[in-house]
Amino acid sequence: MSAPPEALASPHRRVRPRTILMIVASAMFMEQLDGTVLATALPTMARSFHADPLHMNVALTSYLLTLAMFIPASGRIADRFGSKSVFRAAIGLFTLGSICCAQAPTLWALVAARMLQGAGGAMMSPVGRLVMLRVVSKAELVQSMAWLMIPATIGPIVGPPLGGFIVTYLSWHWIFYVNVPIGILGIVLVTIFIDEMKEPVRTKFDLRGLFLSGTALACLMFGIEVASRGVGSGWIIAALLGAGAASAGLYTVHARRTERPMLDFRLLRITTFRMSLLCGSLSRIAVGAMPFLLPMMFQLGFGMSAAESGSVTFVGSIGSLAMRACAPAFLRWLGFRTVLTWVGALATGLLAASAAFRPDWPLPLIYAVLLANGFFQSLQFMAYNTIAYADVTGEDMSAATSFYTTFQQMALTLGIAVSAAALAASIAATGHAQPMLPDFSAAFLFVAAVSFLAPLLATRLDKGAGAELSGHRERPGRAKIV
Repeated sequence: MSAPPEALASPHRRVRPRTILMIVASAMFMEQLDGTVLATALPTMARSFHADPLHMNVALTSYLLTLAMFIPASGRIADRFGSKSVFRAAIGLFTLGSICCAQAPTLWALVAARMLQGAGGAMMSPVGRLVMLRVVSKAELVQSMAWLMIPATIGPIVGPPLGGFIVTYLSWHWIFYVNVPIGILGIVLVTIFIDEMKEPVRTKFDLRGLFLSGTALACLMFGIEVASRGVGSGWIIAALLGAGAASAGLYTVHARRTERPMLDFRLLRITTFRMSLLCGSLSRIAVGAMPFLLPMMFQLGFGMSAAESGSVTFVGSIGSLAMRACAPAFLRWLGFRTVLTWVGALATGLLAASAAFRPDWPLPLIYAVLLANGFFQSLQFMAYNTIAYADVTGEDMSAATSFYTTFQQMALTLGIAVSAAALAASIAATGHAQPMLPDFSAAFLFVAAVSFLAPLLATRLDKGAGAELSGHRERPGRAKIV
């Protein structure tokens, strides 16, 4: 991987890697809690801001959009200024953004505050993952990833019922204030327990690459977002998409001429990294749609309150948490390719089953579908997140984490935009004045169809891929460079 933990630790003390993993996981818990609490509260917040509930997805996508813009720089900034300093500053910026969100008087003020949160989150998640990758060996990576994701998975479990309780009995402003004590505690723990870790800076910071990649990602994602919500004229959408495509083209030319570009596409030569990125992005489009579609369907289609909706949607996260403990055993037994194909197909099928949800369904049956979906999706993404780094060298680890996390967040943003567009298209086609249950069903089936492409493509992965990480008995395959 990179240097062993002994080489990275301070000469005055040594902190167990598991302690560092739990600190990093707590930051991810705060980020996941924030997103799931907000998703449940959107219909109530729409009434407060006098906005269309379907347009409230901008509060989710503005955050994810900012992540996509700034994540590419996270690894290089961590190398230059140190993982500890950057991670601590990111937590502080995220906490400050949370306070600004709680004070927002209008929807667009909320969007601006969410973008400030996103600037902190853009550093917090990938740099936290980089800290983890630098303190564990490859043989410990699967088990460490499971440990890392347990507190991060608790956020989506607590988030929906907590969000429903807050907006029903208190005020939506408190969904952001809950981040403040967690953020302050995180800053203190990082200061005490995490040592400064830097990589030698071999080239100057790629400022031009950051500008071009950020412009491309921002324009493309914002253009898709505007189009999905059906707001803005056609020429504005065309201008955004055109500017994004032009910036992407210029960045491609720039990256070929730069030794260490901001987003290094040469990493895609590594088969395991490329397949994890491509298939994982297709699957994440569906996962990104779930926090938007499910609460909307239960509140607008079923007539549930925010609290009732939250008491249902959190069940999928319980399934995800249940999988964390046994994911290493599943990967050791089945291997990465089997998990990414057959388990991925099963998870997609369970996602498609959500399209059939109706108010007359027994709640235990809805719980069962969501629980199973969360269980198998968790295994699928554990495999994606682990095998991505199977054949990445230590010197490329910062670039790989930034690259992977950038496209991970892009896929989640696309999931919200695509599901909102599918929902709007169904409403327009059926002539409904507001979204009805068949419209939600159409949106679920559309994102499930996109997600099903992932297990199909995963069949091209070598049988022995990632065997060093999983311990699967298939003969280990070598990294393929094409």
